Amino acid sequence: MAHQSDLIARDIGAYLHQQQHKSLLRFLTCGSVDDGKSTLIGRLLFESRLVFADQLEALVADSKKSGTQGEEIDLALLVDGLAAEREQGITIDVAYRFFSTDKRKFIVADTPGHEQYTRNMVTAASTADLAIILIDARKGVLVQTRRHSLIVSLLGIRKVVLAVNKMDAVGYDQNVFDAIVADYGRFAARLRSDLEIVPIPLSALKGDNVIEASTKMPWYAGRTLLAHLEAVPVEDEQDRRPFRMPVQWVNRPSADFRGFAGYVSGGVIKKGDLVRALPSGHESRVARIVTHGGDLESAVAGQSVTLTLEDEIDVSRGDLLVDVASAPSPADQLQATLIWMHENPLLPGRSYLLKTGARTVTATITSLRHKLDINTGDELAAQTLAMNDIGVGNVALDRKIGFDSYEGNRETGSFILIDRQTNATVGAGLVHFPLQRADNVHWHALDVSKKARAEAKGQKASILWFTGLSGAGKSTIANLVEKRLHAFGHHTYLLDGDNVRHGLNKDLGFTDADRVENVRRVAEVAKLMADAGLIVLVSFISPFRAEREFARSIVEAGEFFEVFVDVALEEAERRDPKGLYKKARAGTLRNMTGIDSPYEAPEKPEIRIASGQTSPDEAAAQIVDALRAAGRLR
Repeated sequence: MAHQSDLIARDIGAYLHQQQHKSLLRFLTCGSVDDGKSTLIGRLLFESRLVFADQLEALVADSKKSGTQGEEIDLALLVDGLAAEREQGITIDVAYRFFSTDKRKFIVADTPGHEQYTRNMVTAASTADLAIILIDARKGVLVQTRRHSLIVSLLGIRKVVLAVNKMDAVGYDQNVFDAIVADYGRFAARLRSDLEIVPIPLSALKGDNVIEASTKMPWYAGRTLLAHLEAVPVEDEQDRRPFRMPVQWVNRPSADFRGFAGYVSGGVIKKGDLVRALPSGHESRVARIVTHGGDLESAVAGQSVTLTLEDEIDVSRGDLLVDVASAPSPADQLQATLIWMHENPLLPGRSYLLKTGARTVTATITSLRHKLDINTGDELAAQTLAMNDIGVGNVALDRKIGFDSYEGNRETGSFILIDRQTNATVGAGLVHFPLQRADNVHWHALDVSKKARAEAKGQKASILWFTGLSGAGKSTIANLVEKRLHAFGHHTYLLDGDNVRHGLNKDLGFTDADRVENVRRVAEVAKLMADAGLIVLVSFISPFRAEREFARSIVEAGEFFEVFVDVALEEAERRDPKGLYKKARAGTLRNMTGIDSPYEAPEKPEIRIASGQTSPDEAAAQIVDALRAAGRLR
């Protein structure tokens, strides 16, 4: 007689084998708070009885112990369990759940409805084939409905179920349903033209039109929600697209094996196919397609494989292997839709990290073309993006990389933006196209180098970046340092914040976005002057660490010296040489650093000057000595 555990194992094996031959639909649920997402998902899981069986049985057992019976109690317990997960913090992530029916298997992404978690909905939508957008029949189309619909459209989801829920709360009134569908249709007409919208009236709580057709809405002749999910076509579009595989790592366990491991994000690859590595442009043919289960003759989108090539070409982690016939041209400038996910706004000119696949580069939003009005879809002028804003902007990278448009390939046409200081993910991007200027502008090789220019002056190119509150004494000390260096025969130039605002930066104000651009421009000028072999002194408040770190990052190691002229706010206000603090306290001057605009003090400056404890002459001598000790002066 077979042991019980053997029978269970056999049943599980048969179940898994059965699931392998079913098509998979990935969908997400989204909408506003309390529109019934948990109840709807609970109903689908409860009715399928194929997922979380141990959890469901435990819930049923608990209900029986308490003396309650019936389907409604079992379902309520399951829904309560889903709601409890949300209370325990799952609202900050996306909860993925698997369930199956006789016809298809499903992965559903349960996204939170709160506006502050829109970023989680973006994560879920990036891999979904279909979106269920729930609307509370009592409330109709809300702002969050529009926001989620816009994101669904932007992220390439063409199939939408408009689930008008809680029809039981409006007496199953067809007029209510029709009005909501019409209202939503007017908004959706502004979205992508190929959007397929299927409206379904339902009650997740009562089960109407979820699994079984409702007898209380005879006026609705369409499919139930589950029937639609089982029947909707799932197109393997990625299989029909050109081959793409971002290289996750280079595998070289022995001298005679060098493989490139990654996830095939588009197309088909076969032994003998010619591929190109981007951004290098080197080409070779596929020698082997290696998996844990053995070599394959071909691999398709969705498979993780290791490719070996016939030639020893330059391929590194983060590179992109592509089909030669449809290879994109590497570029370092692009236009993209930007979805902002952080409470700190996007600031054009600020340096961020851009991650796509396994490749991380430095990126700057050079300009915002517009942001989108969530309610109307209209394009609005904008200088920044706040949390949950969506806009279109131009992005500049510090090097060329290979990428596709998002429409062409979701994986190779998308990216995330990361704050350089905190490593927090602050935004997501969907690539439109490379900018033409990326192909038309090239570096011109120069015969005279920075080193040669500096040696002719008896020095090493350097940047002294003076930062501190207004009134700290930055300009005074910088002026004295330049006088000392000039007296010693060194070649210098002093970029003073006020002076630069009379010319190069006369168009900028004092908002955070303007301050970022102010420093970005001066950092680029300082870099050019350092390339000329000069010792450049920059005296700017430069209140944000991110911009000071950007200025450091664009020059060679050892060239940048952050000089923090440290003074207490109270002392700076007492000095108030320009009367700015007095104006700020009186309310006639806005965005004053230290008053109503923040100052982020350096954490590890190369030189710290204790203003008030050190005289300007002593500070200047200290700075010159530090340059000499670092080997920057002859």
